[in-house]
Amino acid sequence: MPARRSLSAPPHGRGSTLSTTAEPMKTTFRDLGILPETAEALESVGIVHPFPIQEMTLPVALTGHDVIGQAKTGTGKTLGFGLPLIERVVVRADVDAGRATEEQLTESPQALIVVPTRELCTQVTNDLQTAGKVRDVRVLAVYGGRAYEPQVEALRKGVDIVVGTPGRLLDLAGQKKLDLSRVRSLVLDEADEMLDLGFLPDVEKIITMLPAKRQTLLFSATMPGQVISLARRYMSQPTHIRAAAPDDTGTTVANTEQHIFRAHSLDKVEMVSRILQADGRGLAMIFCRTKRTAADVADQLTQRGFAAGAVHGDLGQGAREQALRAFRNGKVDVLVCTDVAARGIDVEGVTHVINYQCPEDEKTYLHRIGRT
Repeated sequence: MPARRSLSAPPHGRGSTLSTTAEPMKTTFRDLGILPETAEALESVGIVHPFPIQEMTLPVALTGHDVIGQAKTGTGKTLGFGLPLIERVVVRADVDAGRATEEQLTESPQALIVVPTRELCTQVTNDLQTAGKVRDVRVLAVYGGRAYEPQVEALRKGVDIVVGTPGRLLDLAGQKKLDLSRVRSLVLDEADEMLDLGFLPDVEKIITMLPAKRQTLLFSATMPGQVISLARRYMSQPTHIRAAAPDDTGTTVANTEQHIFRAHSLDKVEMVSRILQADGRGLAMIFCRTKRTAADVADQLTQRGFAAGAVHGDLGQGAREQALRAFRNGKVDVLVCTDVAARGIDVEGVTHVINYQCPEDEKTYLHRIGRT
């Protein structure tokens, strides 16, 4: 049964709005018109059928239109914006296949993805490298907390898509190490988080360095006023795409169960230990508000015999990545973290998310529990 779609003009006559009630259907990525090489790369890792946000975004984005994508955390936004970028960059394989000319090749980045956190930066980069593998699309992650030299060296050798955090992107562009003059597609991922972290001025500076004629894709789980005004300023007649399932009325993915336990602060770790002994528990993430609490809870759980790791801002970037790797590989099955890990960390098999300390606002809560 095809997805029901309604196309309506939004107020102020800006672009169009596309809402859908997605019903189970078996479209494949090949049906959506992506290059056979890209489809082959995805199929090699078992990705054949698109999620609703991907299925709706791709046909619009592949034509070069601006898109505002609104979908819950954990619904596959990365490929929704990543595939159009991979399709639009011109690489050596396209010349060999007769789809492009030698003159269209460039060593400068042709697409830029701006993300709020380092963790999300590495994840988006990995997803894009997977999808672009057969065509050998060069994707580079640039973020702080890591040495400049390898990033500068990679840029010098030539890159097709750059994924980066605002600070490091501005640094490299300011030092003339990063040439943004050839960028034809820009993606702002998790725009509401960039706003919360105070990155919007940096993002605007980056946008002013890009060619005026380009495609812009903006993704955000929520649409606060400043994000809307950013879209109005820098996008041209964007199509607003919201993806949701027909029975899905809440702001969380429907199959997430939520429970509240009341406990004295001295009993919290004991209570968490009990929850971690639940039948059928897979990987678990425990969110704390402060770096100190995260480190403390991880230590106490380790003393109780749990394989726990920690991810928070006081750890160096190397230690953060090491803990995440151990969590992904299952060496550590409990990850205690601050909100640096609340977004964009996509680990298979997370069955439990525990809010050890509740966050200040509902958006952060939503992103935390979206990790399951």
